Amino acid sequence: MCLRKRSGFRPPDLIHAEIYTGPIPAGEPTMGGGRSETSALSGTGGGGRGLTSTQNSQRPNACCFCWCCCCSCSWNEEERRKRRRRKRISQDTKMETIPNCEACTKPSADEMRLWSQSFDKLMRNPAGRNVFREFLRTEYSEENMLFWLACEDLKQEINKGAIEEKARSIYEDYISILSPKEVSLDARVREVINKKMQDPTPHTFEDAQLQIYTLMHRDSYPRFLSSSIYKALVHGGSRTSSES
Repeated sequence: MCLRKRSGFRPPDLIHAEIYTGPIPAGEPTMGGGRSETSALSGTGGGGRGLTSTQNSQRPNACCFCWCCCCSCSWNEEERRKRRRRKRISQDTKMETIPNCEACTKPSADEMRLWSQSFDKLMRNPAGRNVFREFLRTEYSEENMLFWLACEDLKQEINKGAIEEKARSIYEDYISILSPKEVSLDARVREVINKKMQDPTPHTFEDAQLQIYTLMHRDSYPRFLSSSIYKALVHGGSRTSSES
């Protein structure tokens, strides 16, 4: 799907970010300074009739109906994690288009020990990324690694049409607030991405990729090193080396 520069790019989440302007159900409090004025005019005599006119000027608070990424009502990262625990991502999502693991050789015991020395060494190793991705899956944050891998794939692309198609796919899968795989980014980075999406390049998501890399490094990596997944892997590798 190619982007058209003339019409301009409208992020999917902004397309749906329409402010609700319809009527508010009866019985609910009036917002935005709404008021109700009622006047009754009654005639005199036997043919007198009562006329009642009601005017409602109700203006809902835009913040409660606008899905704006900078809105104070936006969910934070912890709330998104809780939502993922309650509602698993369905098996028919685009996540299935990415292999469950990268092709790699079995890591040696020395390689696995190097992963604990630095996050960079872990992420440079395909086997290390596979194990770390398995750990992230247990924490319901696998989308961070999926996004990072998608950005790496985009950087290798040289065809203009393919770049635009992959960039839009990445945006819809990981940047849009309507996606169940949305990654946690601040408002500044989102604004930069929206501008770059007018004319996508292999480096459109560079700032976002760095932010997610830093998040995994500071938040998930320490827990990975103390996890049973990593400890069992290192222990098994060490025992295999000693037996051989």
